[in-house]
Amino acid sequence: MERNKLLPTVAYFCMEFGLHADLPIYSGGLGILAGDYLKAAHEENLPVVGVGILWRKGYTRQLINEEGSPYDLEERYSFDSLQDTGIKVQVEIGNQPVTCKVWLVDRFDNVPLYLLDADLPENKNPWLTHHLYRGDPTGRVSQEMILGIGGIRALRALKLDIDIYHFNEGHAVLAGVELIREKMAQGASFDEALMETKKEIVFTTHTPVPAGNEEHPHGLLCSLGAYNGLNYEQMQRLGGDPFNMTVAGLRLARLTNAVSQLHRETAKKMWHNVASTSEIIGITNGVHRKTWQDPEIHRAYLEQKSLRPIHQKNKEKLLEEIRRQTGCELDPNVLLIGFARRAATYKRGDLIYNNRERLLPFLAGKKLHLVFAGKAHPQDEAGKETVRRIIALTKEYPESIVFLENYNMRLGKLLTQGVDVWLNSPRRPMEACGTSGMKAAMNGTLNLSTLDGWWAEGCRHGINGWQFGEGYEGPDQDTVDQNALFQVLEHQVLPVYYRQPDRWEGMMRYAVENAVNHFTARRMVRDYYEKLYR
Repeated sequence: MERNKLLPTVAYFCMEFGLHADLPIYSGGLGILAGDYLKAAHEENLPVVGVGILWRKGYTRQLINEEGSPYDLEERYSFDSLQDTGIKVQVEIGNQPVTCKVWLVDRFDNVPLYLLDADLPENKNPWLTHHLYRGDPTGRVSQEMILGIGGIRALRALKLDIDIYHFNEGHAVLAGVELIREKMAQGASFDEALMETKKEIVFTTHTPVPAGNEEHPHGLLCSLGAYNGLNYEQMQRLGGDPFNMTVAGLRLARLTNAVSQLHRETAKKMWHNVASTSEIIGITNGVHRKTWQDPEIHRAYLEQKSLRPIHQKNKEKLLEEIRRQTGCELDPNVLLIGFARRAATYKRGDLIYNNRERLLPFLAGKKLHLVFAGKAHPQDEAGKETVRRIIALTKEYPESIVFLENYNMRLGKLLTQGVDVWLNSPRRPMEACGTSGMKAAMNGTLNLSTLDGWWAEGCRHGINGWQFGEGYEGPDQDTVDQNALFQVLEHQVLPVYYRQPDRWEGMMRYAVENAVNHFTARRMVRDYYEKLYR
């Protein structure tokens, strides 16, 4: 397929890419977004190149033991389908040369994804590209040097002409340092090199919590070689002290985008005291329709046929997976609410089950079932405790509440297509976007969510789903939101599901319409080219 040569060629850097379930080099939403972006760029015939890392042992396979605790299994993947480009690049890490082989993921002929791999016999530390998001700060910075510095060197070795470097989150900002080093090696001053480099970089910021934005001490960066020819004063001008990866991204970029309109306002407030940053605009994320929407739902929607019989088939597929994993037999006629997320405390998976007094009558009366899924980071004990609490709940109410282990792309599709209601309960404004809700909506699954992330834009209360909490931010937010959740559930969601099937069908149809018209990855990449890459 011929590329559109009138548009700038973009190198899209990301620590993880969730292209397909059989390429497990992703952990969650960031990687799935990156995969959906590449797929949409392919369909739109856009000149895009992906740059990432080949994680030989992936993220983690997380199962539940007999005591109800999550544990992580280490697996090694072969990735036989990848093509060897024949190219190797070197990055000096801690005074040791690290050689990286460059692999090609040949899924799309016009949108190649190149992955760097340090698992080679000539390296003393081949483990650097084994695990995604694992290890101590030394390992993390080393991996970010491979992505950033190694990524630029790979593009040069591949002889690719790049107009714009798009950093998806702060992990890639050392690529900006490498671009500055290249220009200084040709005689430019630091200020001249920075000015020219800023013209080439755009940045996507995701994390709306200051503490979640990665920082590193300068001593560590210097000792590992991340300064890459620059000095302390120059690196401090980019990322501050300690060196903040997001601040560096904001200062290196000519333009930054937040991933929803609400997130734009949050990000602007977060970083308003930081000098010399780029403007932050809002480009709301989107999801790849053909990956996440059931084709039968799409066909029925286009042909104006009923969506509910197809949804019931998808619900049966999910219930079969629940039977296979847990042995539980859930009633297909009972409202099924799904909550599947990375096990982070701000997402508040416990909001619906912490108030037993309000929840128990619904369970006892067989008015609703709950299915949970999610992974905690292997070193996140608070996240693992969240999972343990849910597992304990499933043992207490085995006929009503279940947990599916090892949450991944395959399970994500089953859940977003098979549950009746998609529950999203983050503490506003801490959900930057929340694309899983878009996937649910595309399949006629109705969202029940706080007005955070994309739902602040997408919600038409009582028409394509429901909101609860009215966007409240302030004291006792958990209590306010929990009370609102049960009010909406009891007086709006359940009555429509059980007593107004025609209205439920209409809401499903509008959910699909709204999602496919406004929240696709194709719309997102078009926005990137019109607003970010211009």
